[in-house]
Amino acid sequence: MPWNDSGGHGPWGGGQVPPQPPDIEKLIEQMRERLHSKMRGARFWPLLGTLIVLLWMATGIYLVAPDEKGVVMRFGRYIETTDSGPHYHLPYPIETVYTPKVTQVQRIEIGYRTRGRTTVSVAEEALMLTGDENIIDINLSVQYRMEEAGAANFLFNVKNPSSDPNMLVRNASEASIRQVIGRNSIDTALTAGKEKIQADTKQTLQNILDSYRSGLRVIAVQLQQVAPPEEVIHAFKDVASAREDRERAINEAEGYANDILPKAKGEAAKQIQEAEAYKTAKQTKAEGDVHRFLSLLNEYTKAKDITRTRLYLETMEKILPDINKMVLQPGVHQGVLPYLPLPGRHTSATEKGVGQ
Repeated sequence: MPWNDSGGHGPWGGGQVPPQPPDIEKLIEQMRERLHSKMRGARFWPLLGTLIVLLWMATGIYLVAPDEKGVVMRFGRYIETTDSGPHYHLPYPIETVYTPKVTQVQRIEIGYRTRGRTTVSVAEEALMLTGDENIIDINLSVQYRMEEAGAANFLFNVKNPSSDPNMLVRNASEASIRQVIGRNSIDTALTAGKEKIQADTKQTLQNILDSYRSGLRVIAVQLQQVAPPEEVIHAFKDVASAREDRERAINEAEGYANDILPKAKGEAAKQIQEAEAYKTAKQTKAEGDVHRFLSLLNEYTKAKDITRTRLYLETMEKILPDINKMVLQPGVHQGVLPYLPLPGRHTSATEKGVGQ
């Protein structure tokens, strides 16, 4: 059909503009850009996947602090325990690591709770029955820590350690103190038996934790308060006062005994020694007298008259020591007395000796 510019009888009549022929170069450029975009996408996804894998592998790097132990688990099964420092494990969910603190000392309270500067009593824990069937109010504190070689035992043998790690120690401590108190009387718990109760409770608690394979070590057990219940505390105070009076009287009596007994023992020892000395002296003197008598007897058998006269003179010398004495031979006193006392001259027995 011929082209008609003036009429509206042609296919593009009515003032419509016929379409332009397509631009071949522009089409080629668009096709090239689409091809390059597909090629870039093909290289991007592998790079992205590699980067994700590297980041996932990097999550296996972990650091164990000096006061911690690293417990490595593979699909929930224990593998090893690592020391402080940087380490690597297979990323989650293949392997996981727990790092519990093994040097931190934990503290729990039995029978009371500390709220800031105030203390709240927990009656269901504090009230216990003694061995002599008396009720006593006890507050107890326990210090413990995890053993370095027991981190895995603590994680696997203690139920839900992350939720309440003190629950096991709290229950075991309460059972231990009740068991020990049940073996002691109330007088022992209130007076001189506290140290022994603390030691027995610590040992009993450690035995329970070891039987559970908990990996925990008890550091100290300390009785904070040991008292009778409030309802009978006044009566117990009267009993305690009477007990103190009794102890004071006993101590005073023991002090008096300790003062008197050494003196009495010393006096007894002194008298015994004096008696021994007197006995020895008497025995020695008796032996000397016997020896002297035997010697005198020997001399007497040789010269009876002379010995008899000598014994007589010696005896008179002893019984009359400070008196002037005259010895006259037999027969000389007949007639005039042969003695002339001159002034200023004392005649002794030696001047008129026997035999003159």
